[in-house]
Amino acid sequence: MSAITHALIQPRLRRGLVLPVLLFVAWLVVCRYELANTRILVPPLAVWKAASALHESGDLWAHLRASLVRDLLGLALGIVAGGAVGGLLAVSRTADKLFSPSFHAAKQVALFAWIPLMSVWLGVGEQAKIAFIALSAFYPVVVNTYEGVRSVGVEHIEVARVLRFSRWQTLRKVILPSAAPSLFAGVHQGLIYAWLGTLGAEYLLEPAPGIGSLMVDGRERFAMDVVLVGLIVSGLVGFGLNALAKAAEDRLLRWRVRGV
Repeated sequence: MSAITHALIQPRLRRGLVLPVLLFVAWLVVCRYELANTRILVPPLAVWKAASALHESGDLWAHLRASLVRDLLGLALGIVAGGAVGGLLAVSRTADKLFSPSFHAAKQVALFAWIPLMSVWLGVGEQAKIAFIALSAFYPVVVNTYEGVRSVGVEHIEVARVLRFSRWQTLRKVILPSAAPSLFAGVHQGLIYAWLGTLGAEYLLEPAPGIGSLMVDGRERFAMDVVLVGLIVSGLVGFGLNALAKAAEDRLLRWRVRGV
């Protein structure tokens, strides 16, 4: 990393930490002077002790591993299905006219409104959870794939025809590089929505190992320290997934530009 990039990142990181630090200080003050019910807003030390106990027992990592496996399976299905549907709508005028109105109508339905229907079709176990997570990632991937492929310039396609590229060569050398920014944006959004869908599915469907279930269990036992551990872990995981996706996107798109 260059000195210039390092200098740019550090101020940005410091600015990003301002709000979390202020919230943490406010949390300490409220608990220290009992400005709120400390059975509900438990002190940071109690949350730390709960996290340590969950870590030592291995429960925290079992719940986290289950959530991540569930999230990645659903995300993979959502990306594959979304990419296929978005690409089909983009390259086929007939498919676009027939199915785009229905897709955009379905997209307006609140995501969690599908859970009752999914629970009837697929039950309330792992299949329903993964299907819901896949649906969460599906919509942004379709939209961004469609926009990315449709944004490929006609002149680029004409050049590929002049050079007598096969369909596979046109896809690999023309369409995918041109649509790459939009495709990565769709995957990035899909990753974020899939994690939100994971927590929602674990919270609303059948209890099973997972961060969402950990929070539900804490709520039912009125163990607010456990609920806050789950909340903080889910936020950190979401932040980490977003940072990884952003880093991968920046690296791959920078490589694409260098290769042009």
